[in-house]
Amino acid sequence: MNNNIKTFIGKTFLSLADELEKKDFGKKINIGVTLLGSELGIENVLEGAEYAAKSLGVEVTLIGPKVQTELTLIEVENEQDSQNKLEELLDSKVLDAVITMHYSFPIGVSTVGKVITPTGKPMFIANTTGTTSTNRVEGMIKNAIYGNIVAKVSGIAKPTIGILNVDGAREVEKQLKKLKDKNYDLSFGESQRSDKGVVLRGNDLILGSTDIVVTDSLTGNILMKLFSSFNSGGKEEVLGYGYGPGVGFGYERKIFIISRASGPNVIKGAIEYAVDMVKGKLNKVVQEEEKKLKNLNFDEILKSLKQEKVSSNEITKEVAKEVVTAQISGVDIMELDNAVNFLLSQDVYAEAGMGCTGPIVMVNEKKEELARTLLKKMGCIE
Repeated sequence: MNNNIKTFIGKTFLSLADELEKKDFGKKINIGVTLLGSELGIENVLEGAEYAAKSLGVEVTLIGPKVQTELTLIEVENEQDSQNKLEELLDSKVLDAVITMHYSFPIGVSTVGKVITPTGKPMFIANTTGTTSTNRVEGMIKNAIYGNIVAKVSGIAKPTIGILNVDGAREVEKQLKKLKDKNYDLSFGESQRSDKGVVLRGNDLILGSTDIVVTDSLTGNILMKLFSSFNSGGKEEVLGYGYGPGVGFGYERKIFIISRASGPNVIKGAIEYAVDMVKGKLNKVVQEEEKKLKNLNFDEILKSLKQEKVSSNEITKEVAKEVVTAQISGVDIMELDNAVNFLLSQDVYAEAGMGCTGPIVMVNEKKEELARTLLKKMGCIE
């Protein structure tokens, strides 16, 4: 036999062996999709599910009323029966994940959405439905961690985090940087506005300045709707991957939320998103990150958020008014009054204000250095 032919055959078998090694010949990933609840009709959900099954090569199981389809169908009569059935199928491992239009997550669990920005860049929004915590800042800190986990599971090795300029943003930034200083694996992005920083403005959302945008879930929910439906005039969500998986420490059900206005393309995207999370072993990664955070005394950081600081009732003397020409930014809106009152208690005249980038503390320029030192000591600024 010709040596060239032998070499060719040898390379072919080696290549085939490599491919076989990479293949997973186990059970196909099975994603459930509930049919009931869509404002666009059952046919719309069915179209998205069939589109995903064909294009992604995964098994899709429908939960809902009888329809004409080649996909596996588990018949139920109403949305409550649908929810009961999806829980049963997830808990018994028949399904790996479920896409649904409504689900009541427990407090502590919320969803990480995924959109496509107008620049064409995928971006995670942490978070979009559910309540991570009844404490706003604590909730946003956990949202950042959940978003970071999901982005990593999706394949981004070092996802960049930005914090939307909403109430609590500066405090969230401060606490996340404390975690990073303890060697917790977080990577911060940067605003593309001239003053830079990790706190993002509206322009940054359009640009997709960071891989993850951290916000409260109500704001995140609005952002999801805007990004998903602006191309359709608002009636139908036509772009993106849906509101994402419910994530929380100790929570195991892989339930992904889509809107009742989600079109076939978003439903297909949500199924693709779910497949990525199943392949990436989302639950396992969440458990690993929870252990890491416990070792870093994460609970102590959260407890510190609830400690009371200087209040206006503690100011017992008047401070002579001065001309305030220096501006100190970086104070969270929720801590602004505390910051001003603390300076007054230290005989530094201060006023609260609002600059173009957010809350500011205004002092006399001769007292600026002292004021900054005091505010750093208090923990109001970095």
